Amino acid sequence: MTSKQRAYLKGLAMNIDPIFQIGKSSLTPEVTEAVSEAFNTRELIKIAVLKNCFDDPKEIASVLAERTRSQVVQVIGKKIVLYKENKDNKKINLPL
Repeated sequence: MTSKQRAYLKGLAMNIDPIFQIGKSSLTPEVTEAVSEAFNTRELIKIAVLKNCFDDPKEIASVLAERTRSQVVQVIGKKIVLYKENKDNKKINLPL
């Protein structure tokens, strides 16, 4: 992913609300499965890491991206934005 594509996705992510929250139990298989299923309907997902989660959000983002085969767009504070291209139902056209 190029820096231009990443910047475009960051702009899109500003307007969406987090659809998942990661709490004190951190990254469970259930959370990973739910995020993976959410990529079936959307390409860009925002996740909130709650204050009672003591793991590093950057670490959580990289592990989650690896498990769901997605890409980390950004991690700001306790917010994670992930992107995964949907080949069948493409909604986001990235700039070249």
